[in-house]
Amino acid sequence: MIDQTTIDELKSRIDIVEVVGDFVTLKRSGQNYKALSPFNNEKTPSFYVVPSKGIFKDFSSGKGGDAITFVMEVDGLSYIEALKYLAKKYGVEVIEEIPDDEYQAAQNERESLFIVLGFAQQYFEDLLWKDDEGRSIGLSYFKERAFSEETIKEFGLGYSLEAWDGLIKAADKKGYKQEYLEKAGLKVVKEGKEYDRFRGRVIFPIHNITGKVVAFGARILKKDKKQPKYLNSPETELYQKSKILYGLYQAKQDIRKEDNCYLVEGYTDVISLHQAGVKNVVSSSGTALTEDQIKLIGRYTKNITVLFDGDAAGIKAATRGIDMILEGGLDVKAIAFPEGEDPDSYAKQLGTSAFRNFLDTEATDFIKFKTSFLVEEASSDPLKKASTIKEIVNSIAKIPDPIKRTVYLKECSGLLDISEAVLVAELNKLLISASRDKKNAPPEQTIPIPEEFQEEEVKEFNIDDLVDAWERESLKMLVNFATTVVKDASEDEQYLIAYFFSETEDVEYKNPVYKKILNLYQERFHEGEIITPEYLLGLDDQEIKSVVIDLITEKYDVSELWWEKYQIAINRQEDEPRDATFLNIARLKFRIIQKMIEDNKKDLEKSEDIESISKFQEKHLKLKQKGMQIAKILGNVTT
Repeated sequence: MIDQTTIDELKSRIDIVEVVGDFVTLKRSGQNYKALSPFNNEKTPSFYVVPSKGIFKDFSSGKGGDAITFVMEVDGLSYIEALKYLAKKYGVEVIEEIPDDEYQAAQNERESLFIVLGFAQQYFEDLLWKDDEGRSIGLSYFKERAFSEETIKEFGLGYSLEAWDGLIKAADKKGYKQEYLEKAGLKVVKEGKEYDRFRGRVIFPIHNITGKVVAFGARILKKDKKQPKYLNSPETELYQKSKILYGLYQAKQDIRKEDNCYLVEGYTDVISLHQAGVKNVVSSSGTALTEDQIKLIGRYTKNITVLFDGDAAGIKAATRGIDMILEGGLDVKAIAFPEGEDPDSYAKQLGTSAFRNFLDTEATDFIKFKTSFLVEEASSDPLKKASTIKEIVNSIAKIPDPIKRTVYLKECSGLLDISEAVLVAELNKLLISASRDKKNAPPEQTIPIPEEFQEEEVKEFNIDDLVDAWERESLKMLVNFATTVVKDASEDEQYLIAYFFSETEDVEYKNPVYKKILNLYQERFHEGEIITPEYLLGLDDQEIKSVVIDLITEKYDVSELWWEKYQIAINRQEDEPRDATFLNIARLKFRIIQKMIEDNKKDLEKSEDIESISKFQEKHLKLKQKGMQIAKILGNVTT
């Protein structure tokens, strides 16, 4: 465990805008910030950061919390891992309450995997620099690739010995459990034998977004037809290759600064470009680009430039996979290298300055690039040309922005030498087909509109849901405006918390978390103290913290969100907190009475003797009268 003093020191230094900004491109919205959700694929921003409270709220996924919670959610880290990441970022020394050896033994499996992978990375790196075999084979190879020592160290490159169990023995000597070596993908157990996965290869550590090693890529240097040229770690709890981009940890700040991400094929391409001064570069590590990887890039920029090796067959195959980027709403450019060249070789051939100039001048809008390439390939073959037209229009159909689609159709009409009307007709066929498919698909997750913006009777909700909803809405006023001075019916001034409790004397909350929060307010208020949202967020109670984050975030941002999403203007509750509190409590009471009427009806139906029937009928009339009184205040019509 990490010492509480360390945690308190860290929390005092954290700037949530700075932390979130390392992962998401934030835009100021009044006193707060907003962005597209890093957790869901969306077109309208529903992710908000409230600096004054040190919290974030993502309305599309429901996630919310402080900077520590955000790091945990966005990169799948444990609480301890997130604390250590932030401590490193803010230069806070981590003081642990128990010795290292005990701490390692007490950590959960996930933390143990990180520890073992970190050890393996250091082991491979030490072999590269200090071992005779590592220097003569591994280091020589990297220097032949013209990698500088600074670059080799920056990417943590290493070497694995030709031995069967070099890493296994080294880990065992240091006291690391062998089961974690296997679970981390470092050790292979087969037919009763165990051996190192990586042997006689140069090593490329693969980092997650926070810089922790989660896997390795390895290249064999000798010619062996029985062995693959490249060998990667298997998927583990920490490593899902579809969600990792090689080099993103080193590139993320430069991607944001340049507002562009270069996408290449392999590890050495990334390292060569980085060394050539093009640091905003990542690789999908030899696999087809995935939706999760596109989302990762989209956190930092909406612009991707794909670099293709100078191979016609490879370019044709790769262009088909780029449609997914277009579908994600990102802008894509493309660059093809001369025949026989790749980013690595061409960067070395041209030198830093000339290579950067080449990238700047050769970048072509992807649709134009794909059109020109396919038209040249189709040449005079009518059947190929027809196929080309369909393929290009299919790419344009992936673009969500209708204005961009129109512009591309016009330009492609000239390049393809075909009527724009024909292209429009083909595009419409695809869009109609996609629309039909979407109708048959499960509904997308949307942000629910609060009940007051819907019709009064919402059939899909039962009474219990409505009671819970208005408990929440009334509690929201207390949490956000407890210390606001308001006037009571006699025009005397008082804190809203006093007004709230005077109006809810006869109300008993059912939701256990809401009830817990109310009890805290009541206990402290009777002692002459009014607690704050910050106090509640500091409690070691995740349920309370989660509810409070929802309540205080909506105070700041919900009206803007509803307006953008649904074109609905919403009255701001902070303008008239007393009136809003009164109405919310009245609505809660109305729903409670409805619930009591519903329960009373059930009891009435079960009654068999006249005395019981008479009692329940009398209760029903009293409840209806009370409900009608409240309904009159609210302006509702009841039967």
